[in-house]
Amino acid sequence: MEPNVLAKYIDHTVLKAEAAPKEIIKLCHEANEYGFAAVCVNACYVSLAKSLVANGIHVASVVGFPLGATSTAAKSAETSFAVKDGATEIDMVINVGWLKAGLHSQVEADIRAVVIAADDVPVKVIIEAALLSDADKVTVCQLAKTAGAAYVKTSTGFGPGGATIADVALMRQTVGPEIGVKASGGVRTLEATLAMIEAGASRIGTSSGVAIVEESKSRHGSV
Repeated sequence: MEPNVLAKYIDHTVLKAEAAPKEIIKLCHEANEYGFAAVCVNACYVSLAKSLVANGIHVASVVGFPLGATSTAAKSAETSFAVKDGATEIDMVINVGWLKAGLHSQVEADIRAVVIAADDVPVKVIIEAALLSDADKVTVCQLAKTAGAAYVKTSTGFGPGGATIADVALMRQTVGPEIGVKASGGVRTLEATLAMIEAGASRIGTSSGVAIVEESKSRHGSV
């Protein structure tokens, strides 16, 4: 895959608690240089990121992050504020406890509330796959699709495990071609990135986007 094509799969990400404004500035400058699909930041940095990214690069804000256990009303409000600040994508975390308890209608309503609050802004639903059985993964992907999500996403990167090829393939099989699948959490190399894309990922969330594209350039003999 050509490096410029590969870059369009990548959500260039900084979500650590100690991230300072200078790191967001660097993130956005790198996104502009490499042509990444999006920058993914915590909500407090949405307006800063929006002021820095080039046209065509999305600003993704996380919601209910990283545990997903805030109230639906809080997630809805957080989404509204993020969109008002300039977010053009929302990455929300499901309520894992509700899902594992079999409270499927509440999980769907939680996702739908964020979709409604986001209006026309696409919502990616983080399922934190490492905490779920395969049956739970299938169920929540179906719920997310029904609720109007634009993507399902493997992981926050803060849970017990990250993206796996098996999870990406299962998620893609479940949602079909109609919505996206984002592989996130521990994807740090070109080999891993290409494997996730081959398995069905349409986006890759990573803090290693620059290294991944540079490795791709070296393989293609680019300078």
